[in-house]
Amino acid sequence: MVTLLEKPAQSRALPKHPGPRHPRLRRVIRLFHPYRHRLALVAGLVGLSSIVSLASPFLLRAVLDDALPHGRTGLLTALAAGMIAVTVLTSVFSVLQTYLSTAVGQHVMHDLRSAVYARLQSMPLAFFTATRTGEVQSRIANDIGGMQSTVTSTATSLVSNFTSVLAAVVAMFVLDWRLTLVSLVMLPLFVWISRRVGDERRRITGQKQKKLAGMSAIVEESLSVSGILLGRTMGRSPALVEDFTSESKGLVDLEIRSSMAGRWRQSTIQIVMSAMPAVIYWAAGLTVAAGNPMVSIGTLVAFTTLQAGLFRPTVMLLSTGVEVQSSMALFDRIFEYLDLTPDIVEPEHPVSLPDSAAGQVRFEHVGFAYDSADRSVLTDVDLTVPAGTSLAIVGETGSGKTTLGYLAARLYDTTSGRITIDGVDVRELSFADLSANVGVVSQETYLFHATVADNLRFAKPDATDAELHTAARAAQIHEHIMSLPDGYDTTVGERGYRFSGGEKQRLAVARAILRNPPIMVLDEATSALDTRTEREVQAAIDALSVGRTTITIAHRLSTIRAADQIVVLDKGRVVERGTHRELLERNGFYADLLARDEVLVPAA
Repeated sequence: MVTLLEKPAQSRALPKHPGPRHPRLRRVIRLFHPYRHRLALVAGLVGLSSIVSLASPFLLRAVLDDALPHGRTGLLTALAAGMIAVTVLTSVFSVLQTYLSTAVGQHVMHDLRSAVYARLQSMPLAFFTATRTGEVQSRIANDIGGMQSTVTSTATSLVSNFTSVLAAVVAMFVLDWRLTLVSLVMLPLFVWISRRVGDERRRITGQKQKKLAGMSAIVEESLSVSGILLGRTMGRSPALVEDFTSESKGLVDLEIRSSMAGRWRQSTIQIVMSAMPAVIYWAAGLTVAAGNPMVSIGTLVAFTTLQAGLFRPTVMLLSTGVEVQSSMALFDRIFEYLDLTPDIVEPEHPVSLPDSAAGQVRFEHVGFAYDSADRSVLTDVDLTVPAGTSLAIVGETGSGKTTLGYLAARLYDTTSGRITIDGVDVRELSFADLSANVGVVSQETYLFHATVADNLRFAKPDATDAELHTAARAAQIHEHIMSLPDGYDTTVGERGYRFSGGEKQRLAVARAILRNPPIMVLDEATSALDTRTEREVQAAIDALSVGRTTITIAHRLSTIRAADQIVVLDKGRVVERGTHRELLERNGFYADLLARDEVLVPAA
């Protein structure tokens, strides 16, 4: 079935991790390094618990061989009290080690979530334009969430079970070395089988996580407000349900395969291990029948008790190994994101702009292509925007207008040439300094599912109510906000859908005004407004442009007639520049664009 919401091509190949198991395992182990002291304490508790628990079989042997046959009630009482004390101590140790190991595991998951989120925040805009949001969410939620049992219990389980196995083997050799060799003869085969099962589950887990990512993408895209509107108005809701059902059915099959992978082989291991005590009893019984008993009854019972104590942690140790191998697929997917290399990086020694930056923007022979294999989006753009003036960028769709504006805010980096603010290359500025000096209002307004005040304060967290009101008045939205029942405490809804397109755009303008940068990039900032509101907001923007450098990207040319400088782009090149009047007199590209614009949108 063809998915209705197709996945766009990736802008870059994600790093793959198909290499050797051991380097990856070492990298996973390094995640626990900051918590090594806590893990050492867990190991100590595990060791104590294992040593204490080994006393029970020896106490039992003393009960059967000494206390009961000889009627030694005092010894029997002491041995019984010792067995109870062993149970109490092991239970206390178990609770403490569970708490410590769970705390370590949760901290490791927190570190992974934070590291992935921080890395994604550093990725360029091109990464997100080519990656489905649901895929990103799945990496953080499903992949890291799927590691929970592994990172919270694996370390303790490995140490606990390994210590238990080692202690049990030593104790069994002390009791009878011949029976011990018989008990361990099949162990290498069991280890080999578990490794094979782990490899199989790791492959299935990788497929399962990809399927989960696909489902997350469908949910995120089709159950958003925009997705619901599109699906219903296009009559595609049943098809979307069918797509989701198909993805979910594929996940069911993978879950079943993952659960059943190697199940028969592991069951065989458990059957053999469970049968070993019976074999030991049978062999011992034959020696008794022959009149030459191999061991005493107490030793035999103690040995089989130890044997059961050996088999249980052995099975768990093998199962833990399988889980670790399966979880490698999850770690691989997380490491893919952690290994992404940001194209736009902050300089090690940034240059600072003065607090009273003038705001001159200079494009010096700027060229740009989204990928080295792509054709250039911009070619040899050379122009200057003097401080406090306005530049308007116009041109056909796809001519590179938005890209040129975004380059000034360093949302992309130039492929050739450079862009300077007051003579300083934007690549030499810190991200904080750059965002403080260049504000952007994009044509796609984004509002958080929060109050109006919270959305405005995203630009300036310490803004006072008075500052919010001033910015909102400048954007011609204050009166509307105050008319709402909750005023500035009104929740805007998912992506601001409680507000009209024009109201959302004015909130975005107010948010940019509140930040008050000396340079403002307006990418179709009035595109969603009706003619009357457009004039009101444009008047506010014109007033605020006094003393501020403004770069406006526009299709509706009526908004930029008063710009100090207009440049016309055609296929990424500057083909005309001048004022509105000068460009009209040339009767070239700009005049042609204006004529078409006035036909489509008559001037009011």
